[in-house]
Amino acid sequence: MDGYVLSGAFAPGSRLPVSGVVAAGDPPGFELAAGTVARIMTGAPVPSEGDRVIPVELTDDGDDEVRLDADPGVGANIRRQGEVQRAGSPLLSAGSPLTPGALSLLATHGIGEVAVHRLPKVNVVTTGDEVVPPDTVPGPGQLRDSHTDFLLAAGASLGLGFQPLGTSRDDPEELARYIERGLDGDVLLLCGGVSKGEYDFVEEVLERFGHRTLFDSVAIQPGKPLVAAVAPGSLVFGLPGNPGSVMVCFWLFVRPALRVLMGSPDSYWHGALRATLDAPLPGAKGRDRFLAASVAFDSGELRVTPHIPHGSHDVAAHALGLGLVRIPAHAEPTGPGDPCEVLPLADWRPHALP
Repeated sequence: MDGYVLSGAFAPGSRLPVSGVVAAGDPPGFELAAGTVARIMTGAPVPSEGDRVIPVELTDDGDDEVRLDADPGVGANIRRQGEVQRAGSPLLSAGSPLTPGALSLLATHGIGEVAVHRLPKVNVVTTGDEVVPPDTVPGPGQLRDSHTDFLLAAGASLGLGFQPLGTSRDDPEELARYIERGLDGDVLLLCGGVSKGEYDFVEEVLERFGHRTLFDSVAIQPGKPLVAAVAPGSLVFGLPGNPGSVMVCFWLFVRPALRVLMGSPDSYWHGALRATLDAPLPGAKGRDRFLAASVAFDSGELRVTPHIPHGSHDVAAHALGLGLVRIPAHAEPTGPGDPCEVLPLADWRPHALP
């Protein structure tokens, strides 16, 4: 506090002479004469004789003396050496995230560099004879690659720079060359080629590289034909080919895995919030169903508007989503005012606040 430092108790209303000023940055050693006070600034070293600091708001300045209107007691407004942390005590445990506050703590103790885990390296490969780059006019039977731009942006939202490697034709030998390049990272994301069709080669090619399939389908809609495979030092996700499926599988499976690799606890549907529907929500059959949704805050209440797609190919519906709303398997349709669960996909503040 900016105020006055003194030694010992006093009666409120006492007037004491001012013997000097102690400013922030002054070296220690100011001697406080008996029966006097010294003006002291926030951050200044407290004289060894001082045992309390009276805030200036509780005083009335005179020319050479000050009236003290209240006694806050021994130790008031004095920070003691070692009261927060002592020499030799740990500052951050291994594995702690380097938050802004953590970096401030390290800087306070003169630590400018620390050993950290590197960020995971993530490679992206799309597949399909029909897929062309976004800046290409598709010919008959072709479509533009929407997956890569989505994944690069989704990775950037995690602070990761995904590396796009291009598009492989539906040919096992060409796909093997792309996968071999992709496996120089920690995580490989493949788009397409994971269903049961005659030209879906992802699982077959991954087996050549010694990858063990963890699962090759999940009970969700969209996104059922998701593949996850592992080998020492390598994690591969084979995402489905439809854009809505890629997006849902990324948010529900890939993002949690990447966050765990980055040292943050996460899992499937971790971080979902309770909300209230502002529009009808359809039911579901035998699988959990996920829809993109807009969100808004009304008097502190989270409100959700689902966007019903025409199917897993409907990029327009999924592009509107700041969250994923979940329809549990076998759930009946619900309507405005009913409760729901929504998973955040982005920073809602610019979009959901009035």
